[in-house]
Amino acid sequence: MRAAGVLADLGSALSEGALVVDPDVIEGYRYDRADTAPAGKPIAVVRAASTADVQATMRVASVHRVPVVVRGAGTGLSGGSSAIDGCITLSTSLMRGISVEPEAMLAVVQPGLLNAEVKAAAHAHGLWYPPDPSSFEICSIGGNLATNAGGLCCVKYGVTTDYVLALEVVLADGRAVRLGGRTIKDVAGYDLKRLFVGSEGTLGVVTEATLRLRPQPPPATTLVATFPSLVAAGVAVTKIMGTSRPSALELMDQVSIRAVEAVTNMGLDTSSGALLLGRSDAGGAQSGVEVAAMALACEEAGADYVAVTEDPDEGEQLMAARRMAIPAVERLGTVMIEDVGVPIPRIPDLVVGVQEVATRNDTLIAVIGHAGDGNFHPLVTFDRRDAAAVARAEAAFGEVMDVALALGGTITGEHGVGTLKRGWLGAQVGEDVLDLTRRIKDALDPLGILNPGKVI
Repeated sequence: MRAAGVLADLGSALSEGALVVDPDVIEGYRYDRADTAPAGKPIAVVRAASTADVQATMRVASVHRVPVVVRGAGTGLSGGSSAIDGCITLSTSLMRGISVEPEAMLAVVQPGLLNAEVKAAAHAHGLWYPPDPSSFEICSIGGNLATNAGGLCCVKYGVTTDYVLALEVVLADGRAVRLGGRTIKDVAGYDLKRLFVGSEGTLGVVTEATLRLRPQPPPATTLVATFPSLVAAGVAVTKIMGTSRPSALELMDQVSIRAVEAVTNMGLDTSSGALLLGRSDAGGAQSGVEVAAMALACEEAGADYVAVTEDPDEGEQLMAARRMAIPAVERLGTVMIEDVGVPIPRIPDLVVGVQEVATRNDTLIAVIGHAGDGNFHPLVTFDRRDAAAVARAEAAFGEVMDVALALGGTITGEHGVGTLKRGWLGAQVGEDVLDLTRRIKDALDPLGILNPGKVI
């Protein structure tokens, strides 16, 4: 009876076609890409076409005290947009407006636009939107904002929040507020926009973002190095980052190298213990200086092969191999994707710790990562049809986070807490910070209807 009232009110408040109640369609909105996270069943999906649709949804949800789970492209990796029983899943995928203002070097973007589409729109004006998740071709700006996504180039250029000038946010009660502005400097009041970036849909619904753009960088020079072991590659990373800031520094272990080679036939050396990809976009002679320094660091760390290319296509092909790592490893079994980060000097300790976790739990863990900023993605791989294997994988997943925390690190660098990592958040931030977080949540969402059960 309650659901019927909710659906009736939504039907009269929303634009035509926004409300979806077909059970087969709803089924596709239950999980994000982290399909090992628990998921319930929504009573409806709202495909919002405007801020007005989002406001109407939140007003109805507030009246009926119905939970709302906001969803972008569904590429999240922590269960942050997984549905809960009886919720309204609010999809922003149809909100796809964009306006680029070259003179101001900014873009005004709705959340349903894909990261790649924002990059393409900026490129048409000779500009660049730097945040660069590996899934940039399929992930949405709304999801990037929700998790404060990073990616391959954030070692030099920063993460999503560094490019947010302003947000339009619909609050739990349906009010729409604008946070931030169009100026480069702005310290009027609290910087509330940063509170919403990375909040995983628990504080409000982003319906528009004003994003900072940059000039296109020069073509990159790319280095590839192979190592006899993952630890040696980790040592090379610490040497490189102690003296420079490459535009990318990415790592793959032997398992991921072999998985990618099986899919792409690129000629990767599958006997290598690890592969490191470094880039410099300093331009001109300076790129050569930076890459030469990276090459020397690799050789001093024990690399058995080092090569450099100035060919942009060859460089992009090498980076594409890194982007292929997760889908390639997923062919080996079900994957729980970690997202831990540690201080740069502790990278060798992290990779050793992950290897020990894998051995202790008799579980395959491939290791890839944005090595330049200490953000690694151990890929816990298992057969979900085998109950014992599932139990070992779940234990390994938790132990990897324990290792990162013991090294002064974090349980998530860019994917978010969602549901998969809730149990470890307190161990990282402490009870006082959790209490403060809950008080902020209660102030902005007093009924607790925005993505309940996630993050905290």
